[in-house]
Amino acid sequence: MTSAANLPASERSAHERLMAEAIAEATRADGRTHPNPLVGCVLVRDAEIVARGFHERAGAAHAEVAALRALSGSAAGCDAYINLEPCCHVGRTGPCTGALIEAGIRRVFVGTLDPDPRVSGQGVLTLQRAGIEVICGVLEDACRRLNRAYFKRITTGYPWVSVKYAMTLDGKIASSTGESAWISSEASRARVHVLRDTHDAILVGKNTLVHDNPRLNCRRENGRDPLRVVLDARLEARLDSAVFDPDYSPATTLVAVGPQAPATKRQALEARGVEFLEVPLDAEGRLEFGAIFKALSRRGIMSILIEGGSQVLGALFDQQWVDEVYAFVCPKIIGGAAAPTAVSGQGIASMRDAIALDNIAIEVIAAHDILIRGDIPPGKRAHVGFQDLDAPSIAPDSA
Repeated sequence: MTSAANLPASERSAHERLMAEAIAEATRADGRTHPNPLVGCVLVRDAEIVARGFHERAGAAHAEVAALRALSGSAAGCDAYINLEPCCHVGRTGPCTGALIEAGIRRVFVGTLDPDPRVSGQGVLTLQRAGIEVICGVLEDACRRLNRAYFKRITTGYPWVSVKYAMTLDGKIASSTGESAWISSEASRARVHVLRDTHDAILVGKNTLVHDNPRLNCRRENGRDPLRVVLDARLEARLDSAVFDPDYSPATTLVAVGPQAPATKRQALEARGVEFLEVPLDAEGRLEFGAIFKALSRRGIMSILIEGGSQVLGALFDQQWVDEVYAFVCPKIIGGAAAPTAVSGQGIASMRDAIALDNIAIEVIAAHDILIRGDIPPGKRAHVGFQDLDAPSIAPDSA
Protein backbone atom coordinates (compact mmCIF):
# COMPACT_ATOMS: atom_id res chain seq x y z
CA MET A 1 0.00 0.00 0.00
CA THR A 2 1.33 3.40 -0.99
CA SER A 3 0.66 6.47 1.11
CA ALA A 4 -0.61 9.51 -0.76
CA ALA A 5 1.90 11.56 1.23
CA ASN A 6 4.70 9.81 -0.68
CA LEU A 7 3.37 10.76 -4.10
CA PRO A 8 5.27 13.44 -6.02
CA ALA A 9 3.85 16.89 -5.37
CA SER A 10 3.33 17.34 -9.10
CA GLU A 11 0.87 14.40 -9.09
CA ARG A 12 -0.81 14.95 -5.75
CA SER A 13 -3.04 17.87 -6.75
CA ALA A 14 -4.52 15.92 -9.66
CA HIS A 15 -5.35 12.97 -7.41
CA GLU A 16 -6.84 15.30 -4.80
CA ARG A 17 -9.05 16.91 -7.45
CA LEU A 18 -10.41 13.52 -8.42
CA MET A 19 -10.92 12.46 -4.81
CA ALA A 20 -12.85 15.69 -4.25
CA GLU A 21 -15.20 14.52 -7.01
CA ALA A 22 -15.70 11.22 -5.16
CA ILE A 23 -16.48 13.16 -1.96
CA ALA A 24 -18.99 15.29 -3.85
CA GLU A 25 -20.69 12.12 -5.09
CA ALA A 26 -20.85 10.72 -1.55
CA THR A 27 -22.41 13.93 -0.24
CA ARG A 28 -25.39 13.50 -2.55
CA ALA A 29 -26.81 10.99 -0.06
CA ASP A 30 -26.12 13.06 3.07
CA GLY A 31 -28.56 11.96 5.78
CA ARG A 32 -29.86 9.00 3.77
CA THR A 33 -27.46 6.11 4.35
CA HIS A 34 -27.56 5.30 8.06
CA PRO A 35 -26.31 3.03 9.48
CA ASN A 36 -23.93 2.90 6.52
CA PRO A 37 -21.30 5.50 5.63
CA LEU A 38 -21.37 8.10 2.87
CA VAL A 39 -19.35 6.74 -0.05
CA GLY A 40 -18.73 8.06 -3.55
CA CYS A 41 -16.67 6.62 -6.39
CA VAL A 42 -15.38 8.00 -9.68
CA LEU A 43 -13.79 5.88 -12.40
CA VAL A 44 -10.99 7.51 -14.34
CA ARG A 45 -9.30 6.71 -17.63
CA ASP A 46 -6.44 8.83 -19.01
CA ALA A 47 -7.04 11.43 -16.26
CA GLU A 48 -10.70 11.88 -17.30
CA ILE A 49 -13.74 10.81 -15.28
CA VAL A 50 -15.70 8.20 -17.24
CA ALA A 51 -18.27 7.15 -14.59
CA ARG A 52 -19.61 8.20 -11.20
CA GLY A 53 -21.54 6.48 -8.44
CA PHE A 54 -22.60 6.87 -4.83
CA HIS A 55 -24.26 4.80 -2.13
CA GLU A 56 -27.84 6.11 -2.02
CA ARG A 57 -29.19 4.31 1.05
CA ALA A 58 -28.83 1.15 3.12
CA GLY A 59 -29.86 -1.76 0.92
CA ALA A 60 -28.91 -0.03 -2.34
CA ALA A 61 -25.79 -0.68 -4.43
CA HIS A 62 -22.52 0.49 -2.96
CA ALA A 63 -20.72 3.38 -4.63
CA GLU A 64 -18.20 1.20 -6.48
CA VAL A 65 -20.90 -0.99 -7.98
CA ALA A 66 -23.02 2.04 -8.88
CA ALA A 67 -20.08 3.59 -10.73
CA LEU A 68 -19.31 0.36 -12.59
CA ARG A 69 -22.95 0.08 -13.66
CA ALA A 70 -22.89 3.68 -14.91
CA LEU A 71 -19.82 3.03 -17.08
CA SER A 72 -20.37 2.60 -20.79
CA GLY A 73 -17.99 -0.12 -21.86
CA SER A 74 -15.23 -1.95 -20.05
CA ALA A 75 -13.63 -0.76 -16.80
CA ALA A 76 -10.41 -2.65 -17.51
CA GLY A 77 -7.43 -0.39 -16.94
CA CYS A 78 -9.41 2.33 -15.15
CA ASP A 79 -8.46 3.92 -11.85
CA ALA A 80 -11.04 4.18 -9.05
CA TYR A 81 -11.18 7.03 -6.53
CA ILE A 82 -13.20 6.14 -3.41
CA ASN A 83 -13.44 8.22 -0.23
CA LEU A 84 -13.68 5.13 2.03
CA GLU A 85 -11.91 1.78 1.85
CA PRO A 86 -13.92 -0.74 -0.23
CA CYS A 87 -15.67 -3.43 1.80
CA CYS A 88 -14.47 -7.03 1.55
CA HIS A 89 -17.28 -8.88 3.37
CA VAL A 90 -20.70 -10.12 2.34
CA GLY A 91 -23.66 -8.16 3.68
CA ARG A 92 -26.88 -7.52 1.82
CA THR A 93 -24.67 -7.13 -1.25
CA GLY A 94 -21.41 -8.74 -2.30
CA PRO A 95 -17.99 -7.30 -1.44
CA CYS A 96 -16.96 -4.21 -3.41
CA THR A 97 -13.39 -5.48 -3.58
CA GLY A 98 -14.64 -8.41 -5.66
CA ALA A 99 -16.50 -6.10 -8.05
CA LEU A 100 -13.39 -3.96 -8.56
CA ILE A 101 -11.17 -6.97 -9.12
CA GLU A 102 -13.59 -8.60 -11.56
CA ALA A 103 -13.94 -5.34 -13.51
CA GLY A 104 -10.18 -5.16 -14.09
CA ILE A 105 -9.55 -1.91 -12.22
CA ARG A 106 -5.85 -0.96 -12.44
CA ARG A 107 -5.38 1.28 -9.40
CA VAL A 108 -7.55 2.24 -6.43
CA PHE A 109 -7.12 5.56 -4.61
CA VAL A 110 -8.64 5.44 -1.11
CA GLY A 111 -9.40 8.48 1.03
CA THR A 112 -9.31 6.73 4.39
CA LEU A 113 -9.47 3.25 5.88
CA ASP A 114 -12.79 1.93 7.20
CA PRO A 115 -12.88 1.45 11.01
CA ASP A 116 -15.44 -1.37 10.66
CA PRO A 117 -13.60 -4.42 12.07
CA ARG A 118 -14.82 -6.51 9.14
CA VAL A 119 -12.90 -4.22 6.78
CA SER A 120 -10.24 -2.07 8.52
CA GLY A 121 -7.31 -2.68 6.16
CA GLN A 122 -8.58 -6.00 4.87
CA GLY A 123 -10.23 -4.36 1.88
CA VAL A 124 -6.92 -2.82 0.84
CA LEU A 125 -5.10 -6.10 1.41
CA THR A 126 -7.63 -8.00 -0.73
CA LEU A 127 -7.10 -5.60 -3.63
CA GLN A 128 -3.32 -5.80 -3.32
CA ARG A 129 -3.37 -9.59 -3.32
CA ALA A 130 -5.26 -9.40 -6.61
CA GLY A 131 -2.46 -7.30 -8.10
CA ILE A 132 -4.22 -3.93 -7.86
CA GLU A 133 -2.10 -0.97 -6.75
CA VAL A 134 -3.66 0.87 -3.81
CA ILE A 135 -2.84 4.43 -2.77
CA CYS A 136 -4.31 5.51 0.59
CA GLY A 137 -4.74 8.86 2.30
CA VAL A 138 -5.82 11.12 -0.57
CA LEU A 139 -7.64 14.05 1.11
CA GLU A 140 -7.78 11.91 4.22
CA ASP A 141 -8.87 14.67 6.62
CA ALA A 142 -11.79 15.63 4.39
CA CYS A 143 -12.78 11.99 3.95
CA ARG A 144 -12.70 11.35 7.69
CA ARG A 145 -14.72 14.48 8.39
CA LEU A 146 -17.35 13.49 5.84
CA ASN A 147 -18.04 10.27 7.80
CA ARG A 148 -17.38 11.59 11.30
CA ALA A 149 -20.77 10.33 12.53
CA TYR A 150 -20.18 6.86 11.10
CA PHE A 151 -16.67 6.74 12.59
CA LYS A 152 -17.92 7.71 16.05
CA ARG A 153 -20.74 5.16 16.08
CA ILE A 154 -18.43 2.37 14.92
CA THR A 155 -15.66 3.15 17.40
CA THR A 156 -17.67 4.14 20.50
CA GLY A 157 -21.22 2.85 20.03
CA TYR A 158 -22.65 6.38 20.34
CA PRO A 159 -24.03 8.75 17.69
CA TRP A 160 -22.48 12.06 16.69
CA VAL A 161 -24.19 14.77 18.76
CA SER A 162 -24.77 18.19 17.21
CA VAL A 163 -26.52 21.02 19.05
CA LYS A 164 -28.33 23.88 17.37
CA TYR A 165 -29.70 27.08 18.87
CA ALA A 166 -30.61 30.61 17.82
CA MET A 167 -29.75 33.49 20.12
CA THR A 168 -29.70 37.27 20.19
CA LEU A 169 -26.54 39.37 20.38
CA ASP A 170 -26.85 39.31 24.16
CA GLY A 171 -27.11 35.53 24.21
CA LYS A 172 -30.84 35.16 24.87
CA ILE A 173 -33.02 32.43 23.35
CA ALA A 174 -36.31 33.90 24.58
CA SER A 175 -37.69 36.91 26.42
CA SER A 176 -38.33 36.92 30.18
CA THR A 177 -41.93 35.87 29.41
CA GLY A 178 -40.74 32.85 27.42
CA GLU A 179 -41.54 34.25 23.97
CA SER A 180 -39.07 33.00 21.37
CA ALA A 181 -40.86 33.26 17.98
CA TRP A 182 -38.98 34.40 16.07
CA ILE A 183 -35.44 35.24 17.12
CA SER A 184 -33.87 34.13 13.85
CA SER A 185 -34.78 35.15 10.31
CA GLU A 186 -36.82 33.10 7.87
CA ALA A 187 -33.61 32.33 5.96
CA SER A 188 -32.00 30.94 9.12
CA ARG A 189 -35.03 28.79 9.81
CA ALA A 190 -34.74 27.41 6.28
CA ARG A 191 -31.09 26.60 7.03
CA VAL A 192 -32.22 24.64 10.11
CA HIS A 193 -34.33 22.43 7.88
CA VAL A 194 -31.17 21.56 5.93
CA LEU A 195 -29.66 20.40 9.23
CA ARG A 196 -32.76 18.33 10.01
CA ASP A 197 -32.60 16.79 6.56
CA THR A 198 -28.98 15.69 7.02
CA HIS A 199 -29.23 14.30 10.57
CA ASP A 200 -30.67 10.89 11.37
CA ALA A 201 -32.59 12.07 14.45
CA ILE A 202 -33.71 15.29 16.12
CA LEU A 203 -34.14 15.67 19.88
CA VAL A 204 -35.86 18.16 22.18
CA GLY A 205 -36.70 18.29 25.84
CA LYS A 206 -40.19 18.33 27.34
CA ASN A 207 -40.12 22.09 27.99
CA THR A 208 -39.52 22.85 24.31
CA LEU A 209 -42.46 20.61 23.44
CA VAL A 210 -44.74 22.32 25.97
CA HIS A 211 -43.77 25.92 25.18
CA ASP A 212 -43.21 25.78 21.41
CA ASN A 213 -45.23 22.74 20.28
CA PRO A 214 -42.83 22.05 17.36
CA ARG A 215 -43.55 19.60 14.56
CA LEU A 216 -39.87 18.58 14.31
CA ASN A 217 -40.21 17.72 10.64
CA CYS A 218 -38.19 18.82 7.61
CA ARG A 219 -39.93 21.48 5.53
CA ARG A 220 -37.41 21.42 2.70
CA GLU A 221 -38.11 20.43 -0.89
CA ASN A 222 -37.30 16.72 -1.27
CA GLY A 223 -36.32 16.69 2.39
CA ARG A 224 -36.50 13.69 4.70
CA ASP A 225 -37.98 13.80 8.19
CA PRO A 226 -35.59 12.45 10.85
CA LEU A 227 -36.54 10.26 13.77
CA ARG A 228 -38.11 12.59 16.36
CA VAL A 229 -36.99 12.09 19.96
CA VAL A 230 -38.56 13.75 23.00
CA LEU A 231 -37.15 13.68 26.53
CA ASP A 232 -40.07 13.55 28.97
CA ALA A 233 -39.24 11.62 32.14
CA ARG A 234 -42.74 11.82 33.64
CA LEU A 235 -44.62 12.01 30.30
CA GLU A 236 -46.08 15.45 30.93
CA ALA A 237 -46.50 16.48 27.29
CA ARG A 238 -50.00 17.11 25.98
CA LEU A 239 -51.56 14.31 23.98
CA ASP A 240 -52.44 16.77 21.23
CA SER A 241 -48.83 17.93 20.75
CA ALA A 242 -47.98 18.35 17.07
CA VAL A 243 -45.11 15.87 17.27
CA PHE A 244 -47.61 13.11 18.09
CA ASP A 245 -49.82 13.91 15.10
CA PRO A 246 -49.05 11.59 12.15
CA ASP A 247 -50.60 14.13 9.76
CA TYR A 248 -47.53 16.35 10.22
CA SER A 249 -44.96 13.68 9.45
CA PRO A 250 -44.64 9.98 8.60
CA ALA A 251 -41.49 9.84 10.74
CA THR A 252 -41.47 7.93 14.01
CA THR A 253 -41.70 9.81 17.29
CA LEU A 254 -39.78 8.20 20.15
CA VAL A 255 -40.35 9.41 23.71
CA ALA A 256 -37.70 8.70 26.32
CA VAL A 257 -39.38 8.28 29.69
CA GLY A 258 -38.51 7.25 33.22
CA PRO A 259 -39.94 4.30 35.14
CA GLN A 260 -42.77 6.41 36.62
CA ALA A 261 -44.32 7.56 33.34
CA PRO A 262 -48.12 6.97 33.50
CA ALA A 263 -49.05 3.75 31.71
CA THR A 264 -52.46 4.97 30.51
CA LYS A 265 -50.92 7.95 28.74
CA ARG A 266 -48.28 5.74 27.19
CA GLN A 267 -50.92 3.37 25.88
CA ALA A 268 -52.92 6.24 24.37
CA LEU A 269 -49.88 7.46 22.45
CA GLU A 270 -48.73 3.99 21.46
CA ALA A 271 -52.11 3.49 19.81
CA ARG A 272 -51.18 6.44 17.56
CA GLY A 273 -47.82 4.94 16.59
CA VAL A 274 -45.62 6.71 19.16
CA GLU A 275 -42.77 4.58 20.46
CA PHE A 276 -41.30 4.67 23.96
CA LEU A 277 -37.85 4.14 25.40
CA GLU A 278 -37.71 3.63 29.15
CA VAL A 279 -34.36 4.68 30.58
CA PRO A 280 -32.98 5.06 34.11
CA LEU A 281 -32.74 8.41 35.88
CA ASP A 282 -29.46 9.89 37.10
CA ALA A 283 -28.77 11.13 40.63
CA GLU A 284 -30.53 14.42 39.84
CA GLY A 285 -33.65 12.72 38.54
CA ARG A 286 -32.90 13.35 34.86
CA LEU A 287 -32.96 10.81 32.07
CA GLU A 288 -29.53 9.31 31.46
CA PHE A 289 -28.13 10.54 28.16
CA GLY A 290 -25.81 7.56 27.86
CA ALA A 291 -28.70 5.09 27.87
CA ILE A 292 -30.64 7.19 25.34
CA PHE A 293 -27.74 7.60 22.92
CA LYS A 294 -26.74 3.94 23.19
CA ALA A 295 -30.30 2.89 22.35
CA LEU A 296 -30.41 5.27 19.38
CA SER A 297 -27.12 3.87 18.13
CA ARG A 298 -28.55 0.35 18.27
CA ARG A 299 -31.36 1.60 16.01
CA GLY A 300 -28.71 2.59 13.46
CA ILE A 301 -28.79 6.29 14.29
CA MET A 302 -25.39 7.83 13.53
CA SER A 303 -26.12 11.55 13.98
CA ILE A 304 -28.54 13.45 16.17
CA LEU A 305 -29.42 17.14 16.16
CA ILE A 306 -30.32 18.57 19.57
CA GLU A 307 -32.63 21.59 19.34
CA GLY A 308 -32.89 22.46 22.99
CA GLY A 309 -33.85 23.84 25.24
CA SER A 310 -31.49 25.56 27.61
CA GLN A 311 -31.59 22.91 30.35
CA VAL A 312 -31.03 20.04 27.94
CA LEU A 313 -28.11 21.83 26.27
CA GLY A 314 -26.62 22.74 29.65
CA ALA A 315 -26.69 19.12 30.82
CA LEU A 316 -25.19 17.90 27.53
CA PHE A 317 -22.29 20.34 27.76
CA ASP A 318 -21.76 19.63 31.46
CA GLN A 319 -21.54 15.89 30.74
CA GLN A 320 -19.38 16.42 27.62
CA TRP A 321 -21.75 14.73 25.16
CA VAL A 322 -21.60 17.46 22.52
CA ASP A 323 -19.49 16.95 19.38
CA GLU A 324 -20.53 19.87 17.20
CA VAL A 325 -22.26 23.26 17.58
CA TYR A 326 -24.46 25.24 15.18
CA ALA A 327 -25.15 28.67 16.72
CA PHE A 328 -27.34 31.15 14.86
CA VAL A 329 -26.54 34.65 16.13
CA CYS A 330 -29.20 37.23 15.32
CA PRO A 331 -28.80 41.06 15.41
CA LYS A 332 -31.33 41.67 18.17
CA ILE A 333 -31.15 42.65 21.83
CA ILE A 334 -33.61 41.30 24.40
CA GLY A 335 -31.97 42.03 27.75
CA GLY A 336 -33.35 41.08 31.12
CA ALA A 337 -31.72 38.98 33.80
CA ALA A 338 -34.66 36.54 33.73
CA ALA A 339 -34.49 35.94 29.98
CA PRO A 340 -32.99 32.47 29.34
CA THR A 341 -29.64 31.96 27.68
CA ALA A 342 -28.85 29.21 25.19
CA VAL A 343 -26.91 26.98 27.60
CA SER A 344 -27.72 26.67 31.29
CA GLY A 345 -26.48 23.82 33.49
CA GLN A 346 -23.57 24.11 35.90
CA GLY A 347 -21.22 25.71 33.39
CA ILE A 348 -17.56 26.42 34.11
CA ALA A 349 -15.98 28.31 37.01
CA SER A 350 -12.86 29.59 35.26
CA MET A 351 -12.42 31.13 31.83
CA ARG A 352 -9.43 28.87 31.22
CA ASP A 353 -11.90 25.95 31.24
CA ALA A 354 -14.24 27.52 28.67
CA ILE A 355 -14.88 25.46 25.54
CA ALA A 356 -13.09 26.95 22.53
CA LEU A 357 -14.44 25.48 19.31
CA ASP A 358 -12.22 23.88 16.66
CA ASN A 359 -12.62 23.90 12.86
CA ILE A 360 -14.78 27.00 12.96
CA ALA A 361 -16.85 27.99 9.93
CA ILE A 362 -18.82 31.25 9.74
CA GLU A 363 -21.73 31.73 7.37
CA VAL A 364 -23.67 34.96 6.83
CA ILE A 365 -27.33 34.16 6.22
CA ALA A 366 -29.46 36.60 4.20
CA ALA A 367 -27.09 39.46 5.14
CA HIS A 368 -28.43 39.49 8.70
CA ASP A 369 -27.97 36.39 10.88
CA ILE A 370 -24.63 34.68 11.33
CA LEU A 371 -24.23 30.93 11.66
CA ILE A 372 -21.16 29.84 13.63
CA ARG A 373 -20.32 26.16 13.31
CA GLY A 374 -17.54 24.46 15.20
CA ASP A 375 -16.35 21.20 16.74
CA ILE A 376 -15.93 20.59 20.44
CA PRO A 377 -12.21 19.82 20.96
CA PRO A 378 -11.35 16.22 21.94
CA GLY A 379 -10.39 17.22 25.49
CA LYS A 380 -13.91 18.51 26.10
CA ARG A 381 -15.70 15.40 24.83
CA ALA A 382 -16.30 12.21 26.78
CA HIS A 383 -16.45 9.97 23.69
CA VAL A 384 -14.09 10.94 20.87
CA GLY A 385 -14.86 8.40 18.17
CA PHE A 386 -13.76 10.65 15.30
CA GLN A 387 -10.18 10.52 16.56
CA ASP A 388 -10.09 6.99 17.94
CA LEU A 389 -10.03 4.40 15.16
CA ASP A 390 -8.55 1.54 17.14
CA ALA A 391 -11.50 0.28 19.15
CA PRO A 392 -14.44 -0.58 16.88
CA SER A 393 -17.48 -1.74 18.82
CA ILE A 394 -20.54 -1.69 16.52
CA ALA A 395 -20.70 -2.87 12.92
CA PRO A 396 -22.99 -1.13 10.42
CA ASP A 397 -25.94 -2.99 8.96
CA SER A 398 -24.11 -3.46 5.69
CA ALA A 399 -26.07 -2.79 2.56
